[in-house]
Amino acid sequence: MNPNVILIRKTNRTNATELVDEKMFQFNMRSSVLFSSVFAGLIALAGAQYTAHLFDQPIDHFPNDPRYAPHTKATFKQRYFFDSTYYKPGGPVYLYIGGETSAESRFSNLETGIIQILMQATNGLGIILENRYYGESFPFNTSTTDQIVYLTTEQTIADNAYFAQRATFPGIPGNLTSPGTPWILYGGSLAGGQTAFSIKAHGDVLYGGIAASAPVNVVLEYPEWYAPIQKFAPQDCVQRINGIVDKLDYLIATNQTDAVNKFKAIFGLETLADIRDFAMTIAFPMGGPMNYPTNTWQELSWVPEVGPRDFFYFCGNVTNVDAPANITAVDYALAKYTGGEPWTGLGGYADYVKKIVLPICTTACTELGVYQVAPKTGPSLISRVLQVDYTQQWCDWGFPAGKYNSISPNGPDLDITNSYGGFNFKADRLAFIDGSKFPHYILISVLKSNKTEDTDVWLDVCYHSNFAPPRVSSDLHPELLIAGAGHHWDSTGILDVEAEPQFIREAHLWEIRTVQKWLKAWKAPGKGGYNTTS
Repeated sequence: MNPNVILIRKTNRTNATELVDEKMFQFNMRSSVLFSSVFAGLIALAGAQYTAHLFDQPIDHFPNDPRYAPHTKATFKQRYFFDSTYYKPGGPVYLYIGGETSAESRFSNLETGIIQILMQATNGLGIILENRYYGESFPFNTSTTDQIVYLTTEQTIADNAYFAQRATFPGIPGNLTSPGTPWILYGGSLAGGQTAFSIKAHGDVLYGGIAASAPVNVVLEYPEWYAPIQKFAPQDCVQRINGIVDKLDYLIATNQTDAVNKFKAIFGLETLADIRDFAMTIAFPMGGPMNYPTNTWQELSWVPEVGPRDFFYFCGNVTNVDAPANITAVDYALAKYTGGEPWTGLGGYADYVKKIVLPICTTACTELGVYQVAPKTGPSLISRVLQVDYTQQWCDWGFPAGKYNSISPNGPDLDITNSYGGFNFKADRLAFIDGSKFPHYILISVLKSNKTEDTDVWLDVCYHSNFAPPRVSSDLHPELLIAGAGHHWDSTGILDVEAEPQFIREAHLWEIRTVQKWLKAWKAPGKGGYNTTS
C-alpha cells in the first residue's frame, strides 16, 4: 500500500486533466488503479457475496476550518459492507478501514483475514467502510483541485467516527452504534495510519484499534523503500540491475546524450525527453517513485496463493540464462560506451518493460510525503536522477491551482501527519503491529551480521522504525513486531490460525488476546466517553 496516495484524480469522469505531454504515456490520474497491497487472488474468491449499503456522509466535517473554505453542507453516498456470520448480540463491531482502494478489494479480510479471525474469536460483526474518493464513494462527479481538498486525513478519520455513531445494519436486531457498542478498528499501511489517527482523535467514540504497518512519522524523501529489495531480492538480479543503473547514470553524468538516447530506444521509450520520466518508467518493476503499475516487493505475502510473483517474474527475465540470442544480444548494444563491458541483463530487463509495463497508467500526492527516491550513496536499483524535485513536479502537474485551493510547490505539509505524535504516538487501546526484521540468528549465516534486517519497504516510517525509540508494550498500549514478516502480513488469514506459519500464528493469537482484554474491560460510557487509565 502506498502512503503517497492521498489525493487521486479520477479520469473516468468529466473534466479530466491530462498531466503530461502527448509523448509520455498519457499518465492520467485514475483512482481505479490499486496502489496498495491488493490481493487479487482473494478478491476473485470473494465474488459478490456482500451487499453494498450506502451511508450519507458529510463532505465537510470542519465547517469552521479555513482550510476547507468555501465549505459545503452537502453529503455523499459512502459505501459499506458487513459480515454477521459470527455475530451474537452483545458482540463488538470491527471496522476495517478501506484505505486507498475499493471496498471490494478488501473482502478477503471479512472472509479469511484478520476481521474474520477477530469476529470468530469474539462473536463480532465486521464492516468494510470504503474510503472517501475511492471505489464508488466519490463526493463529486468531477475532481478539481477545489473538490479534492476534502480528501485529507482529518476528514477521513472523522468519517469513521461519524459512521460509528449512526450506522445501521439491515437484518441485525438492536442498535450497534457507538458508544453503546465497542467499535474496534483495523487498518494496514495508509489505512493503518488512519486507524491510529482515528483512535487518537476520536477515542471517545472508537473504543480501540489495531494499526498494522502504519506510517505515523512521515518524511519528505524516502530512499529506504528500496533497501529491503537490495538486501533480500535474488542477488544475481540485484547485481545486474545495480550494474545497469550505474552504467546509465555514468552516461547521464558524462553528458553522453547519444548513448542515453540509444538506451531509451532499447526500451521503446526514445520519445521521453525528460530523462527522469524515462528513469521512472523503467523503475516500475521495482516500484517506481509514486507509481506501481505492477505488483512490487510490498505486495508479497506469506500465503503462496495470494502473494503476487510479478517482481520475481521480472527478476527471472533479467537473470534468464536461457534467454534467446536476440535478447542477450541487447546486452552488448551499448558496450562501446563502457569500455567493451556488456550491460548484463539489459536485454531481459528491456523485454519485460516493453511487454509487461508499458500498457499501464497511474499516480497521487500531499500531506504524507515519503517520496521514493534513489539513495544518495551506495548501490541503487533506480537511477539517481530520481529525487524529490521530480516527484514534486508530478504533484504540481496533477493538481493545478483551483479557485480556492492549490498544492504547495514546496511539497507536502508533513506537520499535518506528524502532529498526531510521530514516533511518540500514543493512544489508549491502540495496538501497533508491524512486519519486518529478521532476527539475527536467522540471517547470521547468510549476512554474517548481528543486526536485525528489515523486510518491509515502509518500516522506517512506521511505529517500529529503526529511527524510533525503544518500545515497551502494555495492555493499554500494546505493540508487536512480527519477525520476518512483510507489509501488514497479519491482515491475511487462511481460516485456520493453528495451521499458519509460527510467527503469523502467534501474531494472530496476540491480536485476539489483545482485543479480548479490551472487551473484558469495556463498559458502556457516559457522556464523557470511555474511562481509561494510562
